[in-house]
Amino acid sequence: MLRFISLGITLLALSFSIGALAQDDFRKTAPSPGSAPKIEIGQYDLSSLRNGLKVIVVENHKLPRISFQLFVDVPLHKENEKAGVASLAGQLLATGTKSKTKAQIDETVDFIGASLNTSGNGITASSLSKHADAVLALMAEILFTANFPKDEFDKLVKQTLSGLASRKDNPDAISGEITSRLRYGKAHPFGESSSEASVGKIVVQDCIDYKNTYFKPGNAYLIVVGDISRSDALAKAEKYFGAWKKGAVKKQSFPDPTPPIATELYLYDKKDAVQSVVALTYPLNLEPGTLDVTPVSVMNQILGGGSSGRLFKNLREDKGYTYGAYSSISPNEHIGYFNASANVRNVVTDSAISEMFAELRTIRETAVSDAELAAAKAELSGRFGRSLEQPATVAGFALNIVRFGLPADYYNTYIQRLSAVDAQTIQAVAKKYIQPDQVFISVVGNAPAIATSLTRFDREGKVRTVDSYGNLMQPKLKMETTSQATEDPSSIVNKYLEAIGGIGALAAVKDVSIEMSATIQGMQLAMKNIQKDNMQFLSSVKMNGMTISEQIFDGVRGKVTAMGQPEKLLEGPDASKLKEQALIFPEMAFAQAGTKLEYAGKEEINGESCHRINVTDAAGKVKSLFFGVESGLKMMSKEVESTPQGEVAIIREYAEYKAVSGILFPHRIVLKGGMPVPLTAEVSSVTVNGGVPLDTFKVN
Repeated sequence: MLRFISLGITLLALSFSIGALAQDDFRKTAPSPGSAPKIEIGQYDLSSLRNGLKVIVVENHKLPRISFQLFVDVPLHKENEKAGVASLAGQLLATGTKSKTKAQIDETVDFIGASLNTSGNGITASSLSKHADAVLALMAEILFTANFPKDEFDKLVKQTLSGLASRKDNPDAISGEITSRLRYGKAHPFGESSSEASVGKIVVQDCIDYKNTYFKPGNAYLIVVGDISRSDALAKAEKYFGAWKKGAVKKQSFPDPTPPIATELYLYDKKDAVQSVVALTYPLNLEPGTLDVTPVSVMNQILGGGSSGRLFKNLREDKGYTYGAYSSISPNEHIGYFNASANVRNVVTDSAISEMFAELRTIRETAVSDAELAAAKAELSGRFGRSLEQPATVAGFALNIVRFGLPADYYNTYIQRLSAVDAQTIQAVAKKYIQPDQVFISVVGNAPAIATSLTRFDREGKVRTVDSYGNLMQPKLKMETTSQATEDPSSIVNKYLEAIGGIGALAAVKDVSIEMSATIQGMQLAMKNIQKDNMQFLSSVKMNGMTISEQIFDGVRGKVTAMGQPEKLLEGPDASKLKEQALIFPEMAFAQAGTKLEYAGKEEINGESCHRINVTDAAGKVKSLFFGVESGLKMMSKEVESTPQGEVAIIREYAEYKAVSGILFPHRIVLKGGMPVPLTAEVSSVTVNGGVPLDTFKVN
């Protein structure tokens, strides 16, 4: 019942195909570096209004378009128990003013074909140059009279909480949270992150206070780019923002975070994960514009800046541990950081970490080759040149020069500085900024499967377990089973069968037809699942009206159709593998099929205590089923499925059980695993004993 086998496999195949195309290593050797491109950086003008607002103008008359960015340089500060205020306040700015509702603001923007966005750092907008006054008037109205409507605040809070909940299922997002907390700590603002608890404490007044506290002209910039003259831009800036009242913004100071005295390993237990997300990270002092920034960027490009980097070549091309491994070094005026990461198979988690450390030590200890150096310079030079195709790049350069006190010709001389970097300089900055003996190691993965092998990396020979926000926890790597081992798994399964309708009612079901819908990346999926007599089944998935997958089994032969692939007819043993999907209530067949059941303790699933039953079929394949202790209903299933890219853990959560013809069917199913975000399928109709004709399962 609602097994989603074909749906899961189809979506996994699509997901991996997209990922494979995006990361296709079509070039085994780096291209020969060409001559450095001629860089011509456009001019900008910097002025200030009487109230302290700095105005940066970049004229570009190629197209009749213009963009405005009101950037507020919010000082470093902590939000403490209300982390998330800045984000909510920024989004709320555009949801209402004293004279306009959100709908009216949106209508004004749409009417002139403009775009407008707000954030915790200000307001950005763009339009045709003839609408410059209309856009600036709206920006000024938002800045001066935003009224932070309560109904819009409530909507944003709900959306934020939903996003935080979905983040818990994303291993990469979890890894990002943990590494941020590790390298910055709780005492530094960069180590803060919003949570359900912190967002729940925020009220509208907090958002108003944020805007009133930090939005002052003395720490703000108006960046104007496009079809406008300097004099006109300054006149408009004075007209719309000259009345912005001055005000002092209090700045706070925080001690710089420091790396660990020796390497420490932190593990988040992502149950049943077949991959580990590994990250090596630590804070470092590297401010924008310093002499080391350019050689450090070259060094990082060689180490892990892309598919030509050493980490990528080692872990993917040589060892086959991952689809990609990368590193980054981020300068920052407060505190920068180093990070290296890869998603690797469970069984090679410790080996991958060893290889990553080996590359960190190698780039410190040996000079890079001439070929590596030339290729890295060519890549960075080309990237810099391409960025200049966008006028906004020049405005960004100007903003950086003013904010960080850089030399006026800092970007004009970039290629010159890049060309001067040599192998000796690379090794010098590597020794200065690559510190393999003082690293925070973050691993998000299946703790029972990998924990023991990771202890050797920690300075104290232990695994430090953390929650999804990087907070230390007491180790709970193994499930307590001593008091639970007496539970009878067969009785739990029978309780489930009784809960959904009873053995007699279930046995009387001859056919079931179920239709579902879901959305993935903005595209609508329509799914159909039909089973008859526990012998035949049909499963199809359509996307925007086009069939992308279909499986049919007539009781003897099978047919599989997938978009972009030739149709497959299955007979004999291959076809028999499809028979299980014809079982309407597969739990009823456990005894006859030679299935082994093992009680594996209790786990909490979406707030409900559940019994976990490990089910091993006659072929030796294992999956886990979770049944509510109180309700008896099946709440979740987990199993590992093979794909061309390796094994993937597939999770199906079942909810909103509703009675159809006296039998309970789940009407919401959430599929997780192998995709960037969970896929939620809503059941639109269930038909029991509808008399499905045998022709439905005809295999040509």
